[in-house]
Amino acid sequence: MHEWALADGVVTTAHKVAKQEKIKRITKLKIKVGEVQQIDMEIFRNALEQIIQPRDDLLKDAKIMIDIAEAVLKCRNCGHTWTFQQAMKRLSHDESEAIHFVPEMAHVYMGCPECSSPDFEVAQGRGVWLDAIIGE
Repeated sequence: MHEWALADGVVTTAHKVAKQEKIKRITKLKIKVGEVQQIDMEIFRNALEQIIQPRDDLLKDAKIMIDIAEAVLKCRNCGHTWTFQQAMKRLSHDESEAIHFVPEMAHVYMGCPECSSPDFEVAQGRGVWLDAIIGE
């Protein structure tokens, strides 16, 4: 369950940024999750809550907002762009699961719908990041 590891990374990063910015209490934490990560949002949110509560004074009252960043893929061969959702419709459950755990596996199972090249980049919508930390 990499959702727990991602949640732990978010909390650790929030603490680091708060310390750098001299924030004593975080009131709002805006998190972006790239669609390529394919994380279970319920597990991710639960992991955040479990890691934060009840002893994390910096984050315990923070409003946590999570948005999904749509993924766009771009072929390095022909320049064609397409969405991750379009690509996922062509995959089996097992192929989708492989990408879920190791996003780099997308190059094994996906190709450009125009030229079939597996040489593409994730132009947007990958990773998990803190979009904003609001505090006092």
